[in-house]
Amino acid sequence: MSFLIPAAYAQEAAAGPAGTGFEWVFLVGFLIIFYLMIWRPQAKRAKEHKNLVAGLQKGDEVVTSGGIAGKVTKVADDFVVIEVSDNVELKFQKVAIAATLPKGTLKAI
Repeated sequence: MSFLIPAAYAQEAAAGPAGTGFEWVFLVGFLIIFYLMIWRPQAKRAKEHKNLVAGLQKGDEVVTSGGIAGKVTKVADDFVVIEVSDNVELKFQKVAIAATLPKGTLKAI
């Protein structure tokens, strides 16, 4: 059966530089693009959200990540109590707060 498959012999490698360093340019370029388009914006958003959560006060009008809007009535270490309607209060984790609203927004809705 070996007469159907020709024998393959390895050739010696041509003498020359193994790499020109051009591959490093692509790698560094990829890392810079990754940093500028993914890492940096995500870190910026995380920092802004951390400052938002740390600055919550009683009386702020907020929207949760689930879309519930209300006024903060009590702030604890990890939780906030939000009044969504007259005499209706809900407890949320601070990290569930997505944004603060300008004063008077809830009355306009």
